[in-house]
Amino acid sequence: MARKELITKDKILNTAFELARVDGIESVTARKLAAQIGCSTQPIFRVYSNMNELYTEIYEKAVDSFGGYYESFKSDVDTPFIHLGLVYINYAKDERKLFQLLFQSESRGERSLYELLNGKVGAVSKEINRAAAAGCKNPSGLFMKMWIFIHGCACMVQTGDYDLTEEETTELLSEIYKNCS
Repeated sequence: MARKELITKDKILNTAFELARVDGIESVTARKLAAQIGCSTQPIFRVYSNMNELYTEIYEKAVDSFGGYYESFKSDVDTPFIHLGLVYINYAKDERKLFQLLFQSESRGERSLYELLNGKVGAVSKEINRAAAAGCKNPSGLFMKMWIFIHGCACMVQTGDYDLTEEETTELLSEIYKNCS
């Protein structure tokens, strides 16, 4: 009778993802991962031919994490782009290391920032369409103007320099939207 595998691909990936989520992607090494799981490095390299293969899957799981965060984030804001901005800024606060991996690293899996934000749920596309439906003449241009501010806020969150409340952030984003639309 064949021995049942105790260290599955899901176990490896989920543990690696959690390490990346808490300590950053740079903390995901074969030895640290094996120690966290309680095994040697052999099961890791039985499943993954190299660490880059695992990093790619961690990255995809992080992309899905942002999409799930977007979908579940609650706000009462109707103005286009503000909900997405609040999601992004709060994700920077709540998921610091994943935010860094997705939005502040040089390696994005050959995706643009737009593609990452839009994700599987079409977040940016939805917001651009909402702005167009609200009468905005250049919703893509407006998105770019607002995004520069939103990304700056999220980066300030990362450095500990952002102390505005959600209400204050919403008010600022509303002002930008009104002044640029």
